[in-house]
Amino acid sequence: MSDEHGFSTRAIHAGQEADPLTGAVVPPIYQVSTYKQDGIGGFRGGYEYSRSANPTRTALEECIAALEDGSRGFAFASGLAGQDTVARSLLVPGDHVVVPNDAYGGTYRYFNKVARPQGIEHSIADMGDLDAVRAAIRPGQTKLVWVETPTNPLLGIADIEAIAAIAHEAGAVLVVDNTFATAYLQSPLALGADIVTHSTTKYAGGHSDVVGGAVVTARDIRVTGLEDAEERIAFHQNSIGGVAGPFDSWLTLRGLKTLAIRMERHCDNAEKVVDFLSGHDGVSQVLYPGLSTHKNHDVAARQMKRFGGMVSFRMRRGEDAAVKACAAVQLWTLGESLGGVESLIEHPGRMTHSSVAGTELEVPSDLIRLSVGIEDVDDLIADLREALDIHG
Repeated sequence: MSDEHGFSTRAIHAGQEADPLTGAVVPPIYQVSTYKQDGIGGFRGGYEYSRSANPTRTALEECIAALEDGSRGFAFASGLAGQDTVARSLLVPGDHVVVPNDAYGGTYRYFNKVARPQGIEHSIADMGDLDAVRAAIRPGQTKLVWVETPTNPLLGIADIEAIAAIAHEAGAVLVVDNTFATAYLQSPLALGADIVTHSTTKYAGGHSDVVGGAVVTARDIRVTGLEDAEERIAFHQNSIGGVAGPFDSWLTLRGLKTLAIRMERHCDNAEKVVDFLSGHDGVSQVLYPGLSTHKNHDVAARQMKRFGGMVSFRMRRGEDAAVKACAAVQLWTLGESLGGVESLIEHPGRMTHSSVAGTELEVPSDLIRLSVGIEDVDDLIADLREALDIHG
């Protein structure tokens, strides 16, 4: 599959040639643990055991690498399994990581509660402030700079190209969590990132029926001592074993085929929801990179195709009003996660980000996060209006 092909063409065809045995146009689900060998050490097609490689997972890994325009893709059982594999592959006790001050709660929990007791230190920085990123780096010790853009749940924007230059000057690898934007809206590797991670549970799968993760490496990593990052990740993926199963891989592949058209609808709906929220008296602030008032709107406009389907806003009457509004909607589903075709609403402080309460990453108590789905947007707005008119 040529890199010159368009995004949707790659999503439908990369790693997914017709089955040579039957001509099936969709890759089969190879629900198998082991493979017959053609003599001792004679692996047919390179397959010996499905933890190490499985044809359905290979198709997904090739597809997502093509969509990110990377060298190699790796599929995992969850987004955090992929992030853990990256960290274990590239870090040793005494190393240091710069983590966003608005990171996904699970990512921060990993670095604070899992990696730190194992000797991996971290500092918190506002990734929207380049001076703050520079100040957080420890020369000779910082090995990873970890970026989310847009961030979860405050929709902050980081300048990938600028932070890549800062990280590389310091001898650190830049990792970008591209879950919110997706490969359709943003290409971190083209902007200088070394590694991209995803929770494929979200927009990549897109239907709230599969949990998974992915990691994609750049074609050329020039950070001294970490040039072999791809080989290290491959070794640790097999050694740790937190891989995506065949059926999960197949479901994610199915989702990727429609990612482009789904993201366009997510963005269309989100923009209209933002317009509504911006004019409602019960809302004190709307957080969305597409707004000209967003602190780093210009950066988002430069590095993103559109501004995504995630919207956060703050309630003028505080936490109690936010909690009641989340409970009052009918069409929006109160639930964690994001990126599915259905619209979700949540209170981050009590739900997805409760694990960071009392830390530097604590989120405002009056904050509501929306994952805007692909329903008829007028219905979504009417449901929100009714809830906000009562509790706003």
